[in-house]
Amino acid sequence: MVVDRRALALMVVLVLAGCGEPAPRTGPAPVTSPIVEAAPVVSGGAGPVVSSGPVVSSGPVVSSGPAVLPGAAGTGVHPRVVRHGPRDGKRVALTFDADMTDAMAARLRRGEVKSYANLRLLGILEKRRIPATFFVTGQWAEEYPEVTRRIVGNPRFEVANHSYEHAAFTGDCYDLPRVGPADMTEDVAKTFRALEPFGGRQTRYFRFPGLCHDRAALQALAPLGVTVVDGDVVSGDPFARGPDPVVNAVLSQVKPGSVVIMHVTEANARYTDDALPAILAGLRRRGLEPVTLSELLAG
Repeated sequence: MVVDRRALALMVVLVLAGCGEPAPRTGPAPVTSPIVEAAPVVSGGAGPVVSSGPVVSSGPVVSSGPAVLPGAAGTGVHPRVVRHGPRDGKRVALTFDADMTDAMAARLRRGEVKSYANLRLLGILEKRRIPATFFVTGQWAEEYPEVTRRIVGNPRFEVANHSYEHAAFTGDCYDLPRVGPADMTEDVAKTFRALEPFGGRQTRYFRFPGLCHDRAALQALAPLGVTVVDGDVVSGDPFARGPDPVVNAVLSQVKPGSVVIMHVTEANARYTDDALPAILAGLRRRGLEPVTLSELLAG
């Protein structure tokens, strides 16, 4: 099966924007920065650290200070953009976005949806001891603090930043509402502040909503010392009408070093938990081992 990743990405962002059926995209595509195909984790004294809270990190440790978090980079320059890890091994990273837009929060308040937290998916990962990386929006963490604590309390899970309210960082990012250019830096910084008190395996990885970014968006993140992570396998789990399309999308694209994008937002991606066992079985048949993003990028 041949999968059009741009089409799948379109489905992802449309549903998270609160839209109905996918609509044709209009306007020019966002200009993205050059992609680093297999970037190592950047660390060093110039990179930002999280010094408070019980942080467990798989990254390098400074001998006379706090741990340098995975993904931490020097400030003042455009962050590097990573799509996948090294292709010469047998590792892959399973990443799960925890989105929460204002429209999603409103539907939750009105009782139109039951939950945007897929606890069955978490249970499968926990029972099978599968490492995973969760890209969490600040609003989702505030809406589901107990679930967030459950995630950070698992030593096999790590937490990354997915913006505060899943708004777009470019002027043309499908139908997502936009973060104002003057507010981009604070939006991401606010999310780090929201996630930090939870502790656990914190990182300085960031994923743009809709994967939309341009030079201005990257420049806005320069003071924060982050690594931007896209991904090379888009599962298309939002809008899927059953588990099989999700399984096929992942297994038809995955290869050594892949970064797989899925979701833990149950109401918007209701078949991800049903698809996950078959995805894990398919990875095992190919000899591919799920690891956290920081472990994948560390080589």
